[in-house]
Amino acid sequence: MMSIAAIIEAVQHGTLSYEDGLDALTVAPAGDADAALGGALDAGVERLVQGGWQPAELHRVVARLGDPLHGQLIADVLRGYLTRFPEIDPRWRAQAGDLTRPSRGRADRVRLLDARLGLLLALRKLPRIEILVPPPGSPLVTVHRGADSRILDRVRALLAKAESTDFPAEAEAYSAKAQELIARHSIEEVRAAGPEVVPLARRVGVDHPYESEKASLLDAVARANHCHTVWSPELAFSTVFGFDADIDGVELLHTSLLVQANRAMAAEEPAKGKARIKAFRRSFLIAYASRIAERLSRATQHEIAQAAGDLLPVLRGRDLQVREAMTKAFPRTVRARGSRVDSLEGWESGRAAADRAELA
Repeated sequence: MMSIAAIIEAVQHGTLSYEDGLDALTVAPAGDADAALGGALDAGVERLVQGGWQPAELHRVVARLGDPLHGQLIADVLRGYLTRFPEIDPRWRAQAGDLTRPSRGRADRVRLLDARLGLLLALRKLPRIEILVPPPGSPLVTVHRGADSRILDRVRALLAKAESTDFPAEAEAYSAKAQELIARHSIEEVRAAGPEVVPLARRVGVDHPYESEKASLLDAVARANHCHTVWSPELAFSTVFGFDADIDGVELLHTSLLVQANRAMAAEEPAKGKARIKAFRRSFLIAYASRIAERLSRATQHEIAQAAGDLLPVLRGRDLQVREAMTKAFPRTVRARGSRVDSLEGWESGRAAADRAELA
């Protein structure tokens, strides 16, 4: 007779069917089954955390599976795993603390066993990814702080107003002020930075649907703010390379522009025809990203021109550092094929919406 650990291992390797494995765990002693599944989940999380996955990223990819119980379970396992380490990079604890607190609603035993076994199989399918933050157990590394929190709070407040107003002129004014703050603070950071400040990388999730088009918008915002991105479609995230303060601004601005784009797209899309609506939305987002890239680049160049002193050599040097960091992490990348525009109506609406969100 197979042990509980052997049953779990056989299900993971596919030598025992999922249904048969679940049936065997259901009739096994509850304490033994729980201990074996808990140990297997701990080992799975450890493999992924040591293989580059951060708490927020792991929770997001699990939550995308659609089972709320999976999200609750992975949050618990991650928090428990991190308690083993008295000293870890503060970003780990911050991310774990931000995870959705697990609901304590009742789930029958079979449902819970099913969720644990399903989560275990989902974790096994995830690959190792680039290590961007030293994993628990690694020597601590001093990281230069990101953007001034006061600046970020002001940017968040302005973008929140841009997202909430129904008047395009107001949204434009709020967004323009936010971009102005981001660009000026970036210039101040360039001037104040010492040689110990190095570029970093951060992964930003890109949600379904139209992931490629949304990733293009992120890339447009990143390039206008001295950053570069690598899109990983199979894992639904982009890795943003740049200096910490710049990446903070990119994340905030991209999130807000996406909210504004979705609102404008929903208001202007055609009323009938599933295929027509899909083509409209895709073309809308392509045009929106293209126009935003033009506007943001113009705004950034304007701020650089207004700054005293010659910043261009310094910015070129920092851009070279960012590109080197990106090449080191992704030595082999493929340039993505541009998305096809199938709806002139969507293209024109997207350009118009980007004009209303003008940041120059």
